Amino acid sequence: MNARCAWVSDDPLYLAYHDHEWGVPRHDAAGLFEFLLLEGAQAGLSWITVLRKRAHYREVFDGFDPQRIAQWDDGKKAALMADAGIIRNRAKIEAAAINAQAWLAMQAEGIDPSAWLWQFVGGRPRVNTFASLAEVPASTPASAAMSKALRKRGFKFVGPTICYAFMQAVGMVNDHTTNCFRHPGHRR
Repeated sequence: MNARCAWVSDDPLYLAYHDHEWGVPRHDAAGLFEFLLLEGAQAGLSWITVLRKRAHYREVFDGFDPQRIAQWDDGKKAALMADAGIIRNRAKIEAAAINAQAWLAMQAEGIDPSAWLWQFVGGRPRVNTFASLAEVPASTPASAAMSKALRKRGFKFVGPTICYAFMQAVGMVNDHTTNCFRHPGHRR
């Protein structure tokens, strides 16, 4: 049996996420945008809550298409607030539309959101060597810088802790603990 990070439960969805997604470097703008919104939705909750709702989010959040999300009107937002398949939080739903508009504004300026986000780790994953979950920080100077830069561009629900969780999820940082079979330095 493979040793895993201590935060992983025996839930098959969580196991698959940990084993195949978390910490895997993503550079595709669509995937990065999706995770940015999902990490914002997760704020204050357990990631498994979002993970269990992710398929439905993809459906009702228009496939995480920023063009479509930026156009949400009050009727769409009200329908989302009534949808038990997602986290019904008005501020988080509003933030999704605001963040889509900010994302599109970056692109309109000729900025590649992927390269822009990856600049906060120098363009390549940072591999950490934490032996236990207790050593893993909730935020870092890089996530604080990302948060500040995103807020300056008008993004919401992008505090330093959310940004660090995003960085972990999309592989900007590899925080698999050293005993985890997914850590690059792990010895079997």
